[in-house]
Amino acid sequence: MSRRRCFANWNARNATVSEGATLSKHLSHVLALLEESLSLNGQTTHFTRETQLLGVLPELDSMAVASLLTGIEETFGISIGDDEIDGSVFATVGTLADFIEQKLS
Repeated sequence: MSRRRCFANWNARNATVSEGATLSKHLSHVLALLEESLSLNGQTTHFTRETQLLGVLPELDSMAVASLLTGIEETFGISIGDDEIDGSVFATVGTLADFIEQKLS
């Protein structure tokens, strides 16, 4: 399934998360990318900004990080240098969304 189609399908089903809290646009994209890149089988429907990623999700290994970064670059039309990435970017869903927001501004 293409990344765009996956996101469209995910977004239609999951416009809210965690007791009805509305998601920001970038957070929605991050959750869709996590879902697709890590094959989380719907787990992201329970994710919030505070959901820990690195060191908690066994699916988030070095290959998954590379795939996720490629997905972010393609989805948002940005370029991410090696020197811009460290573990803190992948600490939580929120830190990843904030990183993207920062790159887009």
